[in-house]
Amino acid sequence: MTATAARAGTNPVEQAVVWLNDPLNWTNPGGILDRLGEHLSMSAAAVLLGCLVAWPIGLWLGHSGRGGGPVLLISNVTLAIPTLALLTILPLTFLGFGRPAVVVALAVFAVPPLLANAYTGVRQADPEARDAARGMGLSGGQVLRRVELPLAVPYLAAGFRTAAVQVVATAALASFVNGGGLGQIIRAGFGLDIAAGGGQIIAGGVLVAGLALLVEGVLALVERAVTPRPLRRVRGRAHRRAAAAVAGN
Repeated sequence: MTATAARAGTNPVEQAVVWLNDPLNWTNPGGILDRLGEHLSMSAAAVLLGCLVAWPIGLWLGHSGRGGGPVLLISNVTLAIPTLALLTILPLTFLGFGRPAVVVALAVFAVPPLLANAYTGVRQADPEARDAARGMGLSGGQVLRRVELPLAVPYLAAGFRTAAVQVVATAALASFVNGGGLGQIIRAGFGLDIAAGGGQIIAGGVLVAGLALLVEGVLALVERAVTPRPLRRVRGRAHRRAAAAVAGN
């Protein structure tokens, strides 16, 4: 704990405020900026890997119309695997301790929303547009690329948003396998007694939560931008009906 944090007394919240306002905690090697860069790079690599795996499978299964069962099975299986368990097991493989194991574990965690939304997006494509494309002589692959994929973009964006926020929030666990990231700040705080490290633990938690909320906000704007206005209105009415039903109960 820094001298400024020590002067804040034993109140962990006060210590957290002082810790976050200490410039050295931001700029020193291994400080907030370094850990933030590690956190973002790991999260981006994991989401990208998840997209490379989930999107082609989801799009093709949605196009074929026979993938509902496999999509549900894959999503349920991957959701049932605790991320912390993967982070514990994968370092014992050829991946070893560090970033590669973390990226693979987080990518597995990102697959369910990416896969489900890719499948749903293609299945929800306008049947008339699909039939018209086939009537023009387009092959199955051309229908997927030229008709179904553009119509599925809002769903892909929604799945990407969900996966990215989940990965950013979960990447804090990377510190348990020497993966770095903002979780390292929390872990270092736990290495101290509660009177000395409580503020650092809270500060680390605030940083992780704040980053997740920031990613959520930015990607929500992106999702809105790529969603056609008529579909936005339909979703808005559905959300209002759901809210009214909850309020009525």
